[in-house]
Amino acid sequence: MLAGDDDGNQLLAFRPAGRATAIEATPMPLALVALWHDDRMLLAFNRFRRSWELPGGMIDAGETPRQAAGRELREETGYDVDELILAGYARFAVGADQRIEYAVVYAGHATPGGGFSPNGEISALSWWNGKESLTGRVQTLDVTLARLARTALR
Repeated sequence: MLAGDDDGNQLLAFRPAGRATAIEATPMPLALVALWHDDRMLLAFNRFRRSWELPGGMIDAGETPRQAAGRELREETGYDVDELILAGYARFAVGADQRIEYAVVYAGHATPGGGFSPNGEISALSWWNGKESLTGRVQTLDVTLARLARTALR
């Protein structure tokens, strides 16, 4: 296990894109984006889960994972990033039943500022350095994923 949260959810594995040949055939219903500016990661405050987490969401029918990542990033944060790099694949155990879920993770660079407007899902954004205090819970699984995905940008 790479990380766990207070709800019992676990990040079980992260396979970097270049070393993940067998997992690519696994259904990936979720796309997440780890966006960085210098040493700060972009986190979005989810109104429903009441936590700071990575932008992302479900891959719609007919969408590629990259298209879903870009769409979710735009919808949730207002950022439109042309260069999203495939960072890898994540495996989670979530919920009381510890069901296994998978996500494809992208990484990119951006400059703070721009067109964010609070919406029905996301109430705030933060370019977080991992140290300063944020109001509300920070999703440790997502922070761990962001740090792992960052290696694809180097």
